[in-house]
Amino acid sequence: MQAYRAAILRFSDDHSPIYDEDGLLVTGPDASGRHVVQAVGDHRSLAGAFAGVPVEDLRGRLIAPGFVDLHIHYPQLDVIGAPADGLLPWLTNYTFPHESRFSDGGHASEVAGFFLDELQRHGVTTALSFATSHPASVNAIFEQAHQRGLRFITGKVLQDRHSPDGVRDDTEQSLIDTEALIQRWHGVDRLGYAITPRFAPTSSPEQLRGAGELAAKYPQVWIQSHVAENLDEVRWVAELFPHARSYLGVYGDHGLLRERAVYAHCIHFDAADRALMAETGAAAAVSPTSNLFLGSGFFDFAAAEAAGMRHGLASDVGGGTSFSPFHTMLAAYYVGREGHTKTGMSLSPGQLWWQHTAGAAQALGLGGVVGNLRPGSEADFVVLNPKATPLLARKTDQANSLDELLFALIVLGDDRVVERTVISQAL
Repeated sequence: MQAYRAAILRFSDDHSPIYDEDGLLVTGPDASGRHVVQAVGDHRSLAGAFAGVPVEDLRGRLIAPGFVDLHIHYPQLDVIGAPADGLLPWLTNYTFPHESRFSDGGHASEVAGFFLDELQRHGVTTALSFATSHPASVNAIFEQAHQRGLRFITGKVLQDRHSPDGVRDDTEQSLIDTEALIQRWHGVDRLGYAITPRFAPTSSPEQLRGAGELAAKYPQVWIQSHVAENLDEVRWVAELFPHARSYLGVYGDHGLLRERAVYAHCIHFDAADRALMAETGAAAAVSPTSNLFLGSGFFDFAAAEAAGMRHGLASDVGGGTSFSPFHTMLAAYYVGREGHTKTGMSLSPGQLWWQHTAGAAQALGLGGVVGNLRPGSEADFVVLNPKATPLLARKTDQANSLDELLFALIVLGDDRVVERTVISQAL
């Protein structure tokens, strides 16, 4: 076993933050040999029970759960920061040309390694990521994630129409490839598979139907796609699927709404859409830096909460502009505050942090497994330095409450704050 003495942040069942100013985190192997949290709490209360356990003194640092990124595109690493007039031109001019290169396993592997290093450098220990339409892209990222011991979920993109040569796949073969990848990778160590239609316009009804059949056959795998991100896209879907009640309804009609289904964006929803998300257990991956960058709109946090709709935060790199969870949380605060197109609300620092850790884990169906520090949860955590920059040090020195400390980190933090990222490893 190993213990760490530092300030510790974790979350209660009601989503509120629990803070031990002088805390102790004890990790050690469970029955299977994986490192999990054995105990966590106030140092004075716990120290006697673990007197023989070596303790690393990290006082002056903050230990927090590893961040969970609910939606990201690893093949878009080199698309980040590309200028565009909006979502659809951005896909055509940048995303599809870059993704076409991932038929080459060597290229995919090089990008995958850099991408995963960036995630860990920014304190992200669990991610749900798109690959491309090429099986080689899936194998490359799973191999790299497995070497690092990450909890990582991805899948081959399904897109058999309205896509250029190089990324468009064949309907029947795409489903055969998907099932083969599920059987090869899902449940290997900490890896999980996600059935991944790119978005409704780029999948034929036949491909969506086949994806739904696979989702029913393999209920433990994830589903991921995009929905209601952009008004032009919403209009396009209405033309392509005239009998669907809504864009979200297209996925429901094809058996793709259930627990472990995560849909990015969910901006242009009505009350019936939100009720359907809540009823089916599907979750929204809120991607604020991407939505601001592409001018897509503003996620309605108040309406989502009122409907009981699961949601958590995501970077959405490369439409998103940063790997940093701090940048994502700050952008979510901006989006929440916007009150001209929806009800504005101020998300508290604790709410923002919860949505990028325990809340995102809950949206994935992994509540209690990752995203929190409680006995039995996997020992993924970050060691943060609240004095990583001169301005941040000046601000955190003046913090008179946990809210002030967390908000200073959200507003002023970046990768320099992340001093160490610890991954739960099997012995």
